[in-house]
Amino acid sequence: MQHDLRLRAAARAIYDNFYPPVEPGPFGFEEAERFGTMEYRQAVGVAQDARSVLAARDDQLLLATIH
Repeated sequence: MQHDLRLRAAARAIYDNFYPPVEPGPFGFEEAERFGTMEYRQAVGVAQDARSVLAARDDQLLLATIH
């Protein structure tokens, strides 16, 4: 996911909230990304869902300003 920096940043924020440094998960974000862990894939899935919701919301706001 190195090519989509915004999605990667969102996934990292989600991952860090699920597995904060105080109670670390089995891997840090960088290692989880490298190994494609289940926790990493879940964080990416949540980030993709959030992006879809936010994009739909932006589309609605754009349409509201056009009309």
